[in-house]
Amino acid sequence: MELILASRSPRRAELLRQIGLEFRIVESSIKEEGARTPYDQWVRQLALKKAEAAQKEIAQTPALPGGQVILAADTIVVKDGQLLGKPKDTDDAARMLAFLSGAVHAVMTGVCVLRQQADELRFFQEVEITKVHFRSLTEEEIAAYLASGEPFDKAGAYGIQGLGGLLVERIEGCYYNVVGLPLVKTMQLLRKCGIKILGSIR
Repeated sequence: MELILASRSPRRAELLRQIGLEFRIVESSIKEEGARTPYDQWVRQLALKKAEAAQKEIAQTPALPGGQVILAADTIVVKDGQLLGKPKDTDDAARMLAFLSGAVHAVMTGVCVLRQQADELRFFQEVEITKVHFRSLTEEEIAAYLASGEPFDKAGAYGIQGLGGLLVERIEGCYYNVVGLPLVKTMQLLRKCGIKILGSIR
């Protein structure tokens, strides 16, 4: 059985490698329409659309005998009902970091696992939500973090696994969700599709 990661995120790829999974990357692009609330359901739908887009892409090539499992995910940052995507430029990143400073926000990741075997197509989904408490940041700290270049390809303009970890006071929930892929929920979904992790498929 072949595992396919439908994501361009180097962080998701690295997390899967850390738990010993072998996979192939198939980049899936979808047209993201305007955000809808509730956001947790919206990000869940985005993950499904990404999985379906990857499935259409690989449908052009012969499948392996054991079938294929597609893993897709999408992560968003929400504070006070406002959705924070990837910053457009330095000013946008500075605005986001000032907005998050000294406050609590939610990181939501929708995960979808889609299994294709012969003519059978099944999918399973989950959403993980983690609360992140930011320290009160000084203008100097924000400027220094912007100068590092780290904020610009990340929702909410920070990466907890890097220098951005110094901006965070504490979290409530799954750390890996903030990185971009909640590992326990992902493991549970992959097991439902027959992929063994930690010697079990339950």
